[in-house]
Amino acid sequence: MSLIKNAIRTAIAGTLFLAALAHAQSDTTGPIATKAGALHFLRDESGMAALIDTQVFDRFDAKRVAHFDETSGASETVTRMLVQSDTGPVIYDFRRNPPLVQRVSQRMTVKRVFWQGEEIVMQSNLGWYGFQRGKLTKLQSSTSTYH
Repeated sequence: MSLIKNAIRTAIAGTLFLAALAHAQSDTTGPIATKAGALHFLRDESGMAALIDTQVFDRFDAKRVAHFDETSGASETVTRMLVQSDTGPVIYDFRRNPPLVQRVSQRMTVKRVFWQGEEIVMQSNLGWYGFQRGKLTKLQSSTSTYH
């Protein structure tokens, strides 16, 4: 009986630990401090526009803004961001100016995001996926730990 209780406690602790490491979804439209400048999302005639300071660097279709951020430094500036669009996730890399924009080639609703170096691991309504160097890969069950 105590083995079962220990297993349950370990499973709960592991779930809480992973949930704490996943970056939470935000609906903030700006200003958002990034390495490339102040980010704003504005609704326009074609959907949403993403601006750094006053310059539009991307447009996407979405009824509302939803994004997952990777932050760094004491000031917690955003270095990378996954934005949920109607056609699938869009990745912004603010370590460059203008930001690098990469579109994921699969329509999906992202639930959680883990930033693993240059790989982005996403839990979606279609399962778990990794995105790295412009390539989307369906992840299989493994012993890898994502944080």
